[in-house]
Amino acid sequence: MHALLTAFLGLYLSHLLTDFVLQSDRMIADKRRSSAWAYAGHGAVHFFSAALFLGFAIPGLALRWSFYAYILGLVLVHLIIDWLKIRLVRSETLADGAPAFLGDQAIHALTVFLTAWLITRPPFWTLLAKLQWAQSAIEKPLLISVVYIGVIFGGGYVVRFLTKPLTKQDMSILGETSNEMQNAGMYIGWLERFVVLTALVLQSPATVGLILTAKSIARYPEMKSVRFAEYFLIGTLLSMSLGIVGGLILLKTLYGVISLSK
Repeated sequence: MHALLTAFLGLYLSHLLTDFVLQSDRMIADKRRSSAWAYAGHGAVHFFSAALFLGFAIPGLALRWSFYAYILGLVLVHLIIDWLKIRLVRSETLADGAPAFLGDQAIHALTVFLTAWLITRPPFWTLLAKLQWAQSAIEKPLLISVVYIGVIFGGGYVVRFLTKPLTKQDMSILGETSNEMQNAGMYIGWLERFVVLTALVLQSPATVGLILTAKSIARYPEMKSVRFAEYFLIGTLLSMSLGIVGGLILLKTLYGVISLSK
């Protein structure tokens, strides 16, 4: 069970970094134009990061040729899923919104789990008997990394998709375009979710309240606009909720209990 969980976390960490940290806006645009180089670059980053993380997490795997074959298979499936999603969105068969994003990520997570299963091949009875929280020395750092990257960067896409309908309205009276407002919110959201996660890990929940207060003061002039106030409150609450959920997972991982008292 530990080997399966370690493999899953290592591969999923690679997926998160490849999709949300190491994939530039230019690469995304080139993929939408069906650039073979963009897909090749995206796949190469995924392959080498997966081999690095998993090879380090489970010593001995790097000496097996089958290990690289499974990772190559995962990368190819990942690229096919990306290509299919872009084609469906372009043909307007699928709306480019939160459901498409969440469905896409769920399919990626499933393929990561299946690859981890094929690499480790745990006996089914052992899997059922030893199903428990990650406790080994390597699993905890991997889980913490997955939570941080998933909440900070992946959470930014979730918030952006869910608040996108609000920015389609005319907000030019604020002196900002929808893209400018979303970009500024994205960078602030990264920092916000990082602080929320870290504050909960350090068992300092009062810091979370300070974030909301600071943002409210900074945006006080724009709050006079009802449309902006809706966008600000919904985006902030969604972002902080993701940070809190991730923080609770980290509390359970590090301390064994979900408690904010030392």
